[in-house]
Amino acid sequence: MKNNNKWLLGIACVSAVAFYTCKSSQKSVTQYPVERDAAGRIKVNMHPDPTPKSPEEEIKHIYLPKGYHLQLVASEPMVSQPVAIAWDGAGRMYVAEMNTYMLDADGTGQRDEKCKIKLLEDTNGDGVMDKMTVYVDNIVMPRTLQPLDNGRLLVNLTWTNDVFCFQDTDGDGVSDKKTVVYTSPTVGNNNNLEHQKSGLIWNLDNRMYVSYDPVRFTLQGEKVIGEEIAEGVPPQWGLTHDDYGRLFYSNAGAEVPARAFQQNVHYGQLDPKDQFDEDFQAVWPIVTTPDVQGGPIRLRSGDSTLNHFTAVAGQSIYRGNMLPKDLYGDLLIPEPVGRIIRRAKVTNTNGKITLRNAYDKQEFIASTDINFRPVNTATGPDGSLYIVDMYHGIIQESNWTRKGSFLRGKIEDKGLQKNIGRGRIFRLVHDEYKPDFKKKFNLYKETSAQLVQHLTNVSNGWWRDEAQKLLVIRNDKSVVPTLQKMALDPGANHLTRIHALWTLNGMGSLDNATWTAAMKDNDARVRKTVAWIGEDMMKTDPKAIDQLATLMNDPDADVRYQLLLTMRFVNSDKSKQIITDLIKKYPNDPMLALSQTSYEDKLRQKAEQAARQAALNAQSAKLVGQGQVIYKQLCFTCHGSDGKGVIIGGTTSTAPALAGNPDVNAFGPEKLIRVLLHGLTGPIRGTTYPDAMPALGGNDDEYIASVLSYIRSDFGNKGSVVMPEDVATVRKATASRTAIYTMAELDTIKPVLRSRFGPGGPPR
Repeated sequence: MKNNNKWLLGIACVSAVAFYTCKSSQKSVTQYPVERDAAGRIKVNMHPDPTPKSPEEEIKHIYLPKGYHLQLVASEPMVSQPVAIAWDGAGRMYVAEMNTYMLDADGTGQRDEKCKIKLLEDTNGDGVMDKMTVYVDNIVMPRTLQPLDNGRLLVNLTWTNDVFCFQDTDGDGVSDKKTVVYTSPTVGNNNNLEHQKSGLIWNLDNRMYVSYDPVRFTLQGEKVIGEEIAEGVPPQWGLTHDDYGRLFYSNAGAEVPARAFQQNVHYGQLDPKDQFDEDFQAVWPIVTTPDVQGGPIRLRSGDSTLNHFTAVAGQSIYRGNMLPKDLYGDLLIPEPVGRIIRRAKVTNTNGKITLRNAYDKQEFIASTDINFRPVNTATGPDGSLYIVDMYHGIIQESNWTRKGSFLRGKIEDKGLQKNIGRGRIFRLVHDEYKPDFKKKFNLYKETSAQLVQHLTNVSNGWWRDEAQKLLVIRNDKSVVPTLQKMALDPGANHLTRIHALWTLNGMGSLDNATWTAAMKDNDARVRKTVAWIGEDMMKTDPKAIDQLATLMNDPDADVRYQLLLTMRFVNSDKSKQIITDLIKKYPNDPMLALSQTSYEDKLRQKAEQAARQAALNAQSAKLVGQGQVIYKQLCFTCHGSDGKGVIIGGTTSTAPALAGNPDVNAFGPEKLIRVLLHGLTGPIRGTTYPDAMPALGGNDDEYIASVLSYIRSDFGNKGSVVMPEDVATVRKATASRTAIYTMAELDTIKPVLRSRFGPGGPPR
């Protein structure tokens, strides 16, 4: 370890020298002058210089509202291709680096074990990281970071659904212990690195949530316990929560900037089409956008700027106290292809959540530097908003950058493939607020009683979240009386009471008396918490359902909505009656009937699919079952959970419907096999979609056969099962193919599957 420390010390010295020249970034940086139109909006830069810029120079190209500024926290060589950050209880910043991501347009070497997780520290309190330690080295593209205690860090890596715990046992800032704390029953998608999970956030309910993988986790000692989420969870890169545990996902594959925020995904996905409109999905870059998947259909005709969200990533709810109060609770949505960050106002109207852009046809943050790639945001312990800028040339995975593709041509024309190995982390500040960087803390060394007091910090959600998490992990019963008193204290802020209740619940110490007393809280948000916790209470107390039933008359729509959700999986006569009575008694509550109808429709569809599957022989049933799992993890991203496409906030889907699709129901599946092996682009039956279907040929024959067997037997489709040998035959016949298919080409192919699907070859 001594030799390693010498090497790390050398790196730290180099980094300290590099950052000495960046001190000026802590002062206000004057943006370059720009032209504005009559409305005061910045005119689009039509001819940006693609040459990578220094961090200080880059800041001059990033435009923010009056009073806001960016400060540089870290940059290359201290960090390289960062994608996610997280602070531990001692205020140190973990940084996940995808050091092998798209180092050329072919994605060469992406599976190499050359990526890192770094630990950054600001040792002198000036707001700039000056100490770097490689916490974990030689791993495959880390995707999630969840610090626990005692040097433990939960991590998920690309191409696996397992969860690993890396631990520093001797306090030198370097992990020396690696443990698999959760082994997934499903194999991670082994082909496309974009279609895999992110997040692993510790939510208010003490469950950890991720995108893609249909599971949520609880920590039990040294193990992470997985709980299946029946209807799956949305993709893709990014997941956040607000003060009240409301989760916000996104879906870059279907170009949906935010989704699944009406109710916790544990109770099923619900996305009303009008939770935002087409105006919200339009984006307003200030630089021409050459490198967009989808080509001209995704560009404005006048200035070639991105016209619609595409690569949504790394969203967060701002929950700090070092920026103007009107920003608190807003949803920040980075769009790295557009070089922007959207600020969305979140509105609750009788239990229904809607989003709108905070500005009229412009964005909160926008850059004319085409290497600006905001991929994550987070509220820090100091109350500021942090922005992770990958500062990378290529931001699209290699399935969409093949030779001959629209995107490949633009990448090579601008030389974007040359910008690798850089990255910046910025802090967003405001003239009227001055963060204190010199104040040091270490929650790991605080007593449990001291941690409880952090639940009273109602100005910065990071402190409440971290304190609750550590209290639940410690499970120190000595603080239970204090938490009980805090949960029922009418003089405490409602957020403090909510966290006290959830902390008690996470510690297994929420007694019935405290829980039922909280039902009478004057704040509806506390009563909603009581209804939510009621699902756990009913597991151990048979009388809890009768106590919950008293909330049916609650005057608040959110409380009644949560009560309905809490009853969803109880499956008793009492719970069913409560659901029925709620819908009947409150016909004007928009979400009650909508949520329940959606849930019951999905139950019916699931039963119908199970019946069809039961009628198949063993091999066919196995294929269909496997395909159903894969579809719910991957394909529904664009094609929808019902096979009808994803339509939210607009009128058209980003991918063709599979339900009733004549190509899906065709006697022979060869076209579909070719599409999954090599991809599909261009118009499909007269409709042009903004995204191409990526090739999935990196998966084995059984994987491809399973997906096709499922989609041909569900959604009302009547196609026959596809066997792995069918896929093998087509794969062999198309082995030399490198180009993506077009529909016109597929319509003229000469089939190779003749024995089963040609003349005289009946389907099995």
